[in-house]
Amino acid sequence: MRVYLVNPSHVSFGTAVITPRWLYVLAAATPASFGDPVVVDETLEPLDPGSIQPGDVVGIGIHTGSALRGYEVGRWARERGAWVVFGGIHATLYPQEATELGGAHAVVQGDGDLAWATVLGDCLRGAPRPLYVGGRVGGADFAPARWDILPRNRYMWASVQTVRGCPKHCSFCSVWRTDGQQPRARATDAVVREIVQLRRMGFRFVALADDNFYPVALRDLELAKRQNNAPRWAMLAAIRAERFHLMERLAMLPKDMVFFTQITMEAAEDPEYLDAMRRAHIRGALVGVESATAEGLKDVYKDFNAAGEELVERLQAFRRHGVHVLGSFIFGLPSDRSATFDATLAMAQRSGVTFAQFVMLTPFPGTVDFLKWEKALGPNPPLVNGVPLTRHWLIPQAARPKVYCPHPEMSADQIRRRTQDVWNRFYSLPVIWKRSLFLRSVRSRCAFVLVSKLYRQMYANTGIATDSARVARSARWARWIAKVCRRHFTTAPMPELQAPDLSERALSAGA
Repeated sequence: MRVYLVNPSHVSFGTAVITPRWLYVLAAATPASFGDPVVVDETLEPLDPGSIQPGDVVGIGIHTGSALRGYEVGRWARERGAWVVFGGIHATLYPQEATELGGAHAVVQGDGDLAWATVLGDCLRGAPRPLYVGGRVGGADFAPARWDILPRNRYMWASVQTVRGCPKHCSFCSVWRTDGQQPRARATDAVVREIVQLRRMGFRFVALADDNFYPVALRDLELAKRQNNAPRWAMLAAIRAERFHLMERLAMLPKDMVFFTQITMEAAEDPEYLDAMRRAHIRGALVGVESATAEGLKDVYKDFNAAGEELVERLQAFRRHGVHVLGSFIFGLPSDRSATFDATLAMAQRSGVTFAQFVMLTPFPGTVDFLKWEKALGPNPPLVNGVPLTRHWLIPQAARPKVYCPHPEMSADQIRRRTQDVWNRFYSLPVIWKRSLFLRSVRSRCAFVLVSKLYRQMYANTGIATDSARVARSARWARWIAKVCRRHFTTAPMPELQAPDLSERALSAGA
């Protein structure tokens, strides 16, 4: 019996930006008695189904965007006599779908860190259960990743997780429903040990792959205090103190390390936190801006964000503290108008965001938006290629609509074309070169241009493409650019590096 772990993708680029962490977490959770699992990341190369033999176990992790390809892989594996196990956010939400369409013998709902060994044992005995409830494991039980089996020279960034869960409740996001609103923080020592292992291997760029690196906002503490809720205040204060402790440890790592994370806009109001991020080498963060208008923020239940000039000021605050922003914007909200596109682009440029992504409103399962949209379409939704529109992830890629929610003033094609135009203008060569001025050397600026173009090819053209030919062209361009870009992220291994201890800093300060 061999164990396969598959990250499905309908597009392969040959080189990837960030390691898909879950593959290597489940590899670590695989008991040694099963041998080293075969890890297949299809964002690099497609799976060879001929390699799967009867009796093997094929674990497939899917999110909504990769579900259709994942089901195809699952059917192949089952036809070849393998045990098929599905997990991931989408399988957690739709376990029966994975069984019916993906050939699953078993589905793991929730976290797989602890459940995976049980699943493998049951497959070995020939009696896997249809459903395993992994639940939400505590931070102390998070499995570390097995980076020793990582294919070398294929990824630009490594990934480490420090916390799961997000206390917010954005209407377009399912994380707070699947991972919960209570942050589950991993032990600082475990995080640092894993980062040190990666730096020993030659990775100096690491994504802190968290749902929200800022799980406690200042206003959360203030609210608990006003409510005289001492237990909640103490809990929140402890989580905040743990974040600072982690960042203090990260600050002791080699100075050439660069971290990137995901964070909410509220952190801009917390200069102490931003300063700690800078000292911890956290040089970039994905910030969910979503909309430049107050009306748009209400549309997505994110009125804790800022709009207008206040939004510009908050985004600039990140930059002043040394944190570059990847701003995420949504188009197609009910309050959007034709002028919204130009206004959003102008705001993104004026606020100094280093990168940006412009996505079209899509109702994803597990979100408030999806439930409202599904209810509005009723029991007999329109069909596309024989598939109900409310199961849009099952529609073949080439036939899949690009906009799903009817807009009161704009057609789907108008939203798609205007969104693509914003991508094109934000990532035009002159504009990218102007944004690169914060870098000192010409070599670094040229690398910035390449990375910007790579990001556009991977996330704009393949996401808003009108046909499969355009997706294929974008994949070819991205494959070439990614190989060149990866060289700018590689560095010499540091095999002798040891995990820093805060006592060392105290002794040094005393001396």
